[in-house]
Formats: sequence, structure tokens, C-alpha cells
Amino acid sequence: MRAKELFQIRDNETNIRTEMLAGLTSFITIAYIIAVNGAILSIAGMPYEAATIATVLSSIVGCMLMAFWAKSPLILAPGMGDNAFFVFTLVASFGLTWQQALAAGCVAGVLFFGISMTRSAFYLSQTIPESMIRAMTAGIGLFIGFLGLKNGGVIIPSESTFVQLASFSDPYALTTLLTLALVVPLFLRGVKGSFLIGILAGTLIGGVLGIVDFSNMDSFTFSMAGYEQLLFAFDFSLLSSFHFWIAVFSLLMVILFANMGAQLGMLPDTSKFKRSFQANALSIITASMLGCSPTTTVAESATGIAAGGRSGLTPFIAGLLFIPALFVVPILKLIPYAAIAPVLIIVGCLMMQGVRHIQWDDLTEAFPAFLMMLVMPLSFSIVNGIACGFIAYPMVKIVTGRRSEVTAAMYGIAVLFLIYFIVRQ
Repeated sequence: MRAKELFQIRDNETNIRTEMLAGLTSFITIAYIIAVNGAILSIAGMPYEAATIATVLSSIVGCMLMAFWAKSPLILAPGMGDNAFFVFTLVASFGLTWQQALAAGCVAGVLFFGISMTRSAFYLSQTIPESMIRAMTAGIGLFIGFLGLKNGGVIIPSESTFVQLASFSDPYALTTLLTLALVVPLFLRGVKGSFLIGILAGTLIGGVLGIVDFSNMDSFTFSMAGYEQLLFAFDFSLLSSFHFWIAVFSLLMVILFANMGAQLGMLPDTSKFKRSFQANALSIITASMLGCSPTTTVAESATGIAAGGRSGLTPFIAGLLFIPALFVVPILKLIPYAAIAPVLIIVGCLMMQGVRHIQWDDLTEAFPAFLMMLVMPLSFSIVNGIACGFIAYPMVKIVTGRRSEVTAAMYGIAVLFLIYFIVRQ
């Protein structure tokens, strides 16, 4: 079957050249995730090189699912908010091992797929207030931004004030700040691959400042050895535990609404939403099998769509371009977190943009949203912030005599999160 028929090129009023350019554009803008995701997952104890391989393989599978099942121009790859949730909520907050967190991701993916096969997704999109969905994304953005500043050495602990600004003479903090000063103008000027350029430049800056050692580059050779530690490594031993199911529910809330909002907001043809949503769910299940944090509809998909991407050929090209990336995985170990931190800070800022849709002049909408965003970075837990927001929402509506504005689903979610706080004590 020819590509034009396979990817419905004519039906989407596009052409192969445009679609290939869109795929290349999408890949360049999301390629930074190859280095970033492995670094974040390694914090949970996963081997860096193996986690990076899992990131590449999950991206390839995700893009191919979107290409052949949904025939949609969206790109699926491990997401920034999802990897933070995986490491700092499922592992650090809930106390799961990374193997058990992979199991939680698999179960959440199965539930996601079940929802995508019914009208439940549309029901939930109508019953969950927009302020809660926007606050969830923005809160994760604040969390990711804070994580970038912390792991980039710019914000350090303080006994008297909890946190404080690091000395600019510190080479790690200086590398982060110089890289950030380089990436922001590139990003604002719309330079393609600005994040990737920034990470490479930050690594060179780190070399000059003495935090990166280039002397062992000759010994870096690609090997899949060690990846078997992650492949099908999920641990379902806590499947009968209520604690595990609260973790699954929390993850499901994040992936469900983040992807729903992203797809409905970016798809040029919303008739492709159902299959795109299903492809997304299947890719999350596959990612857990491959030993990776959940994949998501990445915001960088918008760059490929802006370049004219309309069909499944766009993610197909992007997926193919991930394959050569496997062979540079060993070299990626050179990249210091100071070169990655600026990307987290900028992505965090981008995720904050949705707060303008919150009704700030209505405190019954604004206060739960504000509480959700505030608690996430301050408690260093995404789920704690989500829980506080969803519990506060029906409470403020009830005390102001506006209980009719609260749906049954919102009451149910609030009760589940109350149970979560009781159980975790």
C-alpha cells in the first residue's frame, strides 16, 4: 500500500513532503526528552542508560501507534509531568519501588484504555471543572520548574529559611544559569531544536567549568546489556493493596486530563480524537512493559502541526528518527543535570499558561485551584496538591450555598482523596 493511501494523505489535504517536514520538526523539538527522561527516572533508582533506552523505545512505539492506529499528527513520548509524577509521587511519596510504579502505570494505562473505548472520557471532561484541570497542569509546571532550580543547584537548602539562592560562584549553579540565559532567547526566537541546542551547549559549558569530564568518551559504545533489568520489570505484588489503588487513581487523573486537554487543544481534525486517545492509552501500557514512565501527547506536537502535519505520516517520520538516537545513549551520560535543568524551568513556565482560564474573580473556583498549585511544589508531591484541590472544591461550594455546582464525580473524587490522606498517615 502506498504511503498516500496508508496515511490518508489526500483525505487530509496535505502532501508527503509537508508531512515529512512536520515529522522532522516534531522530532527536533522533542528530542531533548531522550536525555532528560533518563536523568529523571534515574533518581528513582532506575539505571540511567537502560532508562534512556526505554525512553527511546517507548517513543518509537508511541509514534507508530499514533501513525497507524489513529492516523493523527500527534507525537507520543514520555512526558515531563508524567516522569516527575512517576519519580516524586509514586516512588518518593507513595513509597513504591520503581518496579511497583511501573505496575501502577500499566494498570492506569489499562483503565485509561477502557475509558477511551467508551463515552466516559467525554463525561469526565464535562463533570470536572476547567479550573481544576488547568490548576493540575499549572501545579505540575510549578513543581517541574522548582525541580529544575533545585537539581540545577540554583536553589539550595537553608536551615533558617528552608531554601535559599545558591552562590553564583558555584560551577554547577553557574552552568545552569548560563545555559538558561542561552536557551531562553533561542526558544523565544522560535529556533527549532532550541532545547536540544541548549542541552548540548550546557554540557560544553559544564566541561569548561569543570563539572563534566570528556576524557572517557572513547570508551562509550552502545549496548543493550543491562536493559533487561527494565523490560517487563513491573511488580504487581501490591495489587490487592488499597494504597496501590490510590496511587493508580492519582496517576490516572493526571494522564487522563492532561492528554484529553492536549489532544482536544491541538488536533486539527477533532474527529480523530477517539482513536488518538486510544493510541495514547495503548502507548502508556506499552511504556510500562518497556520499563518507562507513561507516554503522553507532547506539547511539541504543536510544532509539527504548525509545519503542516495533518496525517499519521508525521509521527511515523518522528518515530523513525528516534531509532538512530539509540546509538548515542552512552554519550548522553556525559550530560550534567545543570544542562537539563533549564529545559525543566522553561517547560514549567509553559505549563503555567493555562492559569489564565481560571476564574480568578470567583474565589470558589480560584481558591481550590490556587491551593492545588501551591501545595504541589511546597510539599514536593504532585498528588498532595491534586488531593488538596479536589477536597477543597466541594467544601467551598457547599459553605457558599452553591452545592448544585458540584457534580457527583467531584464528590466521589474528594472522598477518595480524603481516604488517601487518612491511609497515608
